Formats: sequence, C-alpha cells, structure tokens
Amino acid sequence: MTPEQEQADAAEQQEQQEQEQLDPAEAERLRLRAEEISANATVTDVVGINAWLNGEETSVALELAKGNIVLVDFWTYTCINCVRTLPFLTAWDEKYRDHGLVIIGIHSPEFAFEERLENVQGAIDEYDIEYLVAIDNDHVSFRTFQGARRFWPRKYLIGPTPDGSPMGVLYDHIGEGDYHETEIAIRQALEAGGRDLSNVPIGVEVEAPSRRGQPTGQTRELYMGWRRNSGRPYAGQDAYYLSSLGAVTQFVDVASSQREHNRWYLEGLWQIEEESIVHARQTDDLEDYVALIIRGRTVNLVLTAADNGQPYDVFVEIDGRWLFPNEAGAHIQWDDEGRSFIRVTENDLYRLLFLPEWSEHELKLSSNSDQFRLFAFTFGSYVGGE
Repeated sequence: MTPEQEQADAAEQQEQQEQEQLDPAEAERLRLRAEEISANATVTDVVGINAWLNGEETSVALELAKGNIVLVDFWTYTCINCVRTLPFLTAWDEKYRDHGLVIIGIHSPEFAFEERLENVQGAIDEYDIEYLVAIDNDHVSFRTFQGARRFWPRKYLIGPTPDGSPMGVLYDHIGEGDYHETEIAIRQALEAGGRDLSNVPIGVEVEAPSRRGQPTGQTRELYMGWRRNSGRPYAGQDAYYLSSLGAVTQFVDVASSQREHNRWYLEGLWQIEEESIVHARQTDDLEDYVALIIRGRTVNLVLTAADNGQPYDVFVEIDGRWLFPNEAGAHIQWDDEGRSFIRVTENDLYRLLFLPEWSEHELKLSSNSDQFRLFAFTFGSYVGGE
C-alpha cells in the first residue's frame, strides 16, 4: 500500500468514527427506543456475552432502534458445517452492510479450547470475517435463543414482524444450505424497512457445494470424549464403556471384518477424557492407532496442539496404504518415505481427505506422540467440494 493510500484509509476511518459518535441526545433517544423495543419483543436479545470482537458491544434491540435488520448466526470455528456457511455470511455482510444489515456471529464453543479468544480471532482472520463476533463461552445466548433443541450453525433474522412486534424472528434456518432462500428473506426484511435494493442484484459469487447425486449413508459426526459417548455410543469397543472418565485403558482392536460403520476403534494405550481421547504413551513404530470405516468424500478431524507447544505428526492411511495426492485433504503432507501425515501445530479442524468421488474406505490414524488428542470427526459428501 502506498503512503497516499494509507493516508486516504486513515482519513476514511476517522470520518467513519466521527459519524458513529452520536451526540448525547441522540444516544439517549436510541437507548430509550431500544428499551421500548425490548419490552415488546417476541424473541430474546443477545445475552451473557464474554467479549466482542470486530467492534463494540451492541444488542439486537439497539440495532433495530437504529433502523437496521439483524442476522444472528450461531457458530463455532471447528464445526465444518459452520465453516462452509462463512463465505455466504461474509458476502452478505459486504453486500448489505450499507443497506441496514447487521450480522452478529455468536461463537458458542463446542469444545473447551474453543473458548480462547486468540483461537477465535485466528478463525476470524483466516475466514476474513468483518462482521461482529460475540463470544458466548457460557452458552447463555446459545441456550436462551435455541431452548432444548440446539444446533450449529443456526441463523435467526430479526426485525419488526408483520403482526406488529417491534422485534421478532422473521426467518430461522438450521444447518447449511438454502442460501438463496436466506438472501431473499434478508432482502424482504430490508425492503420492508424502506431500504431501496433496486440496484442491488440478488445472489452472491460463492461456490455453493452441490448435493446432486449424493449417495445415502454418509458417516455421521463421530465424537471421541466420554460426555458424548455416554449418551450416544460412537466407540466400537466394550472396553471404552467398561472403563471410566480419566482412566488409561489398554485397547485391543477387533478384526477389520468386524468393524461397524459409524463407530471408531482403538489399538494400544489411551486415556478417556471428557471431550476427547488421548494417546497415553510415547511409541516408536506407530503401533497404537484409531481405525474406522468412513463413507463420503471429505474427512475432517478436530485436534489440539501439544501441551509443550511442540509440533507432532499424525499419520493417515486408507485401506492399508498411504494417501495418493488426489485423495489428500488440505493439511496432508508426505515424508521422504512417501508416508502421508498431518503436522499438528495448533488447536484446529484438520482436513484429512478430499476424495475424487463418494466412496467407502477404512481410515487409520496413528502417532508416536503422547500429545495426540482427538475430539471429533466430521464428514462430507459434496459433489462440488467439501
């Protein structure tokens, strides 16, 4: 960037800040209007937030008092379903921000390590998120909005409703997909508020994954920790359930022919934790492993970095061999012996497989490190990508 461009950007930012600084009388008017909106609302507001990123603290009622429409998105950065929706959210933010759309991404972590602000900020930077992100580490907003049936991702479009409520849900969408329908709902809400979108074409230039021709039977999301497995079994061995939380257990894998789909299997010494399983010893020859049958095109795994900050490697095989380049996910590397592996350096979602077509395989992961900690596998079957 040239000095002239930097100077122009600085001037633009200063002008924007001056415009955003309200005089006391206007600020008081908005506060009173927001209180009135809240008192007559038919939906909760954002509550219990630990921190705000990408901007100053706000509320749905205050944004509505300013004449805006609010899109609330519940997400967490290791959820692959959430990650797939982010390009659409960032595109809508860029497209409709100046027309009265305010997006609040409420980050409600699924795992404890996702509570760290630096991890969330890293995801914000990675995915070019410029809209507000509210940190909901205690799941207060997550529970208040969604009640007993809670999902990642989930979007609520909030504004004045046709029945006269000044603050209600105009549109509610669970999971991925229906992006055109969601954008139409956004436009209708903005236009109902008097925004002129006649020169704003509908649609965003984002490659939406397609489910055309997707076979049935994709592997479900698989969790490794005790808390999830105590309610819905994902582990394929009785030894897991005969053990206890915090116990270090010697596992003996079953024969390959005995493995069931939608289960995972262990070999070697492992410790069972609340949200994860941990390789409980250092080894020399990758003799301890996790194995499972997978169906789909893409495989992702949530892992955490070593406690001492040193990288460690996890080796990845399918059907008893190392990966070919056209099967590899974004994080796969190969060593001098041609072995496929990922290098774990941070707490994140790691992309293991991106197969040429939907298929069934036996996946095996092994590491010599006693820092190898697994949280959850996720899978995809998209024709157009992940």
